[in-house]
Amino acid sequence: MRLAFLSDIHANQPALLNVIDDIATQSVDKTYCLGDLVGYGPTPNQVIDTIRYFEFPTVMGNYDDGVGFDKADCGCAYVTNEEKRNGQTSIDWTSEHVTADNKEFLRNLHSKIEFTVDGLRFLLIHGSPRKINEYLYEDRPESILMRILEPLDIDVLLCGHTHKPYHRQVAGIHIINDGSVGKPKDGDPRACYAIIDTDDALSVEFRRVKYPINLITERTIDTGLPKVFADTLRTGGK
Repeated sequence: MRLAFLSDIHANQPALLNVIDDIATQSVDKTYCLGDLVGYGPTPNQVIDTIRYFEFPTVMGNYDDGVGFDKADCGCAYVTNEEKRNGQTSIDWTSEHVTADNKEFLRNLHSKIEFTVDGLRFLLIHGSPRKINEYLYEDRPESILMRILEPLDIDVLLCGHTHKPYHRQVAGIHIINDGSVGKPKDGDPRACYAIIDTDDALSVEFRRVKYPINLITERTIDTGLPKVFADTLRTGGK
């Protein structure tokens, strides 16, 4: 079976639409979303409406949680004061503009998704199995990952949140981060998502999709969101 996984769209509708178009060419049996539909970008309602239209099973991201429940906090890990200010602008703007109906949709997203395909037990989360906003970076020490994985009866862990794609095995368990559709942070500005093929042995392909970045960067600036949000889209977060 071929499964597609996408996440961290962050209100970037042009990126999402091009990724969906690409998925349609890949003979995919089912598509899942690992959350963070909103935040930073200027088209949150359009992204939510698209996910709702295609009925992708979707895990709640930390930004979906913050906006859906009007928390005025996205649970993000900002370092500098400027990042904190820009982050607050983003959560405030997004919470103000997302419709009540779409907030209700965000509130009712899955905390996790579990299923078995071809004998492989999958667990889909946004951040980590322990916490919605915990970052499972590729270079996390194996000892820490072992503690996270030990209570789980799974073969494959799918996560997002870091915006950096990778595939790593720890104690026989596949850890796969699907990257980011709308806000990559690994230096490649193209949208990223993952396809997993479970026929025979498990294989992972990270697909990069071009999209009209200028459309979303111009709208970001016109909307009054911080210019740095547009700048990082052009550079892939670098």
